[in-house]
Amino acid sequence: MPDPATPARRANLVVAVLALAGITVSLMQTLVIPLIPALPGLLHASAADATWAITATLLAGAVATPTMGRLGDMYGKRRMLLVSLGALVVGSAIGALSDSLVPMVAGRTLQGLAAGVIPLGISIMRDELPAERLGSATAMMSASLGVGGALGLPAAALLAENADWHVLFWTAAGLGLVVTALVVALVPESPLRTGGRFDVLGAAGLSIALVCLLLAISKGADWGWGSAATLGLFAAALVVLLLWGRWELRTPRPLVDLRTSARRQVLLTNIASAVFGFAMFAMSLVLPQLLQLPAATGYGLGKSMLVVGLVMAPSGLVMMALAPVSARITATRGPKTTLMCGAVVVAAGYALGVVLMSATWHLVLVSSIIGAGIGLAYGAMPSLVMGAVPVSETAAANSLNTLMRSIGTSVSSATAGLILARLTVQFGPVALPSRDGFRLVLGMGSAAAIIALAVAAFLPRRSAATSAPTEPEPAAAASR
Repeated sequence: MPDPATPARRANLVVAVLALAGITVSLMQTLVIPLIPALPGLLHASAADATWAITATLLAGAVATPTMGRLGDMYGKRRMLLVSLGALVVGSAIGALSDSLVPMVAGRTLQGLAAGVIPLGISIMRDELPAERLGSATAMMSASLGVGGALGLPAAALLAENADWHVLFWTAAGLGLVVTALVVALVPESPLRTGGRFDVLGAAGLSIALVCLLLAISKGADWGWGSAATLGLFAAALVVLLLWGRWELRTPRPLVDLRTSARRQVLLTNIASAVFGFAMFAMSLVLPQLLQLPAATGYGLGKSMLVVGLVMAPSGLVMMALAPVSARITATRGPKTTLMCGAVVVAAGYALGVVLMSATWHLVLVSSIIGAGIGLAYGAMPSLVMGAVPVSETAAANSLNTLMRSIGTSVSSATAGLILARLTVQFGPVALPSRDGFRLVLGMGSAAAIIALAVAAFLPRRSAATSAPTEPEPAAAASR
């Protein structure tokens, strides 16, 4: 007699491996944070050029996320997951062998191409897991985006302070190899495929538009927001997006089905994702700076990068702990309620941060509350998306949702950077961000969460996400 517990154990293994893959990929976001002040010297480059080691990962991730999602729907999600992890391993190895800017940027670009792992993992879960396990599993996978970033910072700081910086990249490569082997051994390939031809022109158009948009956002402060380069990139992004949208509506096999994406549930969830991306990253920009600024400023705490990582780590643990709670609320009250609860908690966390920022434990408390809200909200978003799209478009839809979060974090970085650069105090020979500047950014994080709450209020009261997904109509599947 077969052991009835075997399918449950297999499902647990699939969830664990995919969550580990998501955490590994999200680690790439914080991998170089401890190295940022030293990057120009390490890479023998100017400070402006050295920032490309960070910008390249952002741009590559934006391009890869929708592309890998669509390729996963067409040719196999597990296959594209392995391709993404392979890019991470190769990119990490190149970074580990680098001592100059060009190979480092190449390696970081390849690491960024692994960004599609999280939406692909969520889509594999939808295909493979029983309905009663899907909510908690996708909530955990979605939360891994924040978990990896939070837990990776103290680990990266510890390695950077006690070993050669190349060890960071060798460690990333080794972890990528372990995850790749686990995926090969334990994660099955989904039989669900859309077939058809890949929309090369659509992929190229979206990639160009995203690169122009995110490059303008990430480099606008350096180039000047009114400079010809920045304004030209924003204009190019707008024009290309309009042309891309026209093409996607006319082609029979689009990269992104805009008609599906325009459904109220999908559209509002993606808008909320972008706003939450803004709110989530505001915490990452303010708290580390407050911790590291000199205590003599009157509001800085004078801590090391390792302490910064340890302060931020609990938020990641809270995100993971709240994943099953998020799934439970979704199962009983619907994902709309879960998303709204998350927005309220995040808004409260940032509001608390405006008044509690003078001690280390204050910032641990603030980051943990914000992490709890993000864990609730991010756990609900895949359920909202998957409840409104056919099974054959799961990976592409989840990839677009992940991309919207990334755009939100990019806008958050640019906005907070501009505010903190303008609101400064003189501290000896240097100008440092002021207490009012930090409070303004925290206030904006709270306001962003309230906006997400307002957007979520217009979602349908109950979603099909809690019911078993239905197959696409045969005619629709055949037309692909």
